[in-house]
Amino acid sequence: MKLEGAKVNFLGDSITEAYGTSGPEAGFVYLVGKSAGLAASRNYGIGGTRYARQRIPSENPVHDQDFCRRVETMDRDADTVVIFGGTNDYGHGDAPFGDFSDRTPDTFCGACRTVYERALTLYPEAAVAVVTPMHRLGEDSPYGDAKTAPAAPLREYVRAIRELAGWYSLPLLDLYAAGGLQPAVPAIRERYCPDGLHPNDAGHRLLARKMETFLRTL
Repeated sequence: MKLEGAKVNFLGDSITEAYGTSGPEAGFVYLVGKSAGLAASRNYGIGGTRYARQRIPSENPVHDQDFCRRVETMDRDADTVVIFGGTNDYGHGDAPFGDFSDRTPDTFCGACRTVYERALTLYPEAAVAVVTPMHRLGEDSPYGDAKTAPAAPLREYVRAIRELAGWYSLPLLDLYAAGGLQPAVPAIRERYCPDGLHPNDAGHRLLARKMETFLRTL
């Protein structure tokens, strides 16, 4: 895909929003736009948000602006739509994990289907692409970091995203398998993601390079 002059919508959470950096211009969305010469690099990242609907409202209503709702609200003239989420569904979402037959926003698997189908419907001429969550500290716990009942470890959320993106024949950037960021390695955490989840400026430069390379393959 020729990126120069293209318009790209990035739907995501705090990582897309650039939380943990020195500012929005240090985030991968801005960096990709500048490096690739995009006509528009639109940041639709909102911290704390998830693919799936919450059953119990969050203390901060902003966190309940799930991807299923927000995919409907982005600018429609995009040449590419990038969907990058899932770590908050694992970390603190209270929706059930569900299974691959689900088609409602009320389970994680159903929400993935909802978002992917709506993106394909709303952007029939655009390239729709999916990005998996990255590694994070504590990812093996089925309780995430704030759940009262077990759901699944992060790798199962990643597996669902991989399989559902494949079912919809959507190109996938697998940051879990090949993102270069594993905060369980102390040197990596110190250099790229000090809090064990959110990349810093250096981490976003790494993400931006991987994202731009991926987008050029679409």
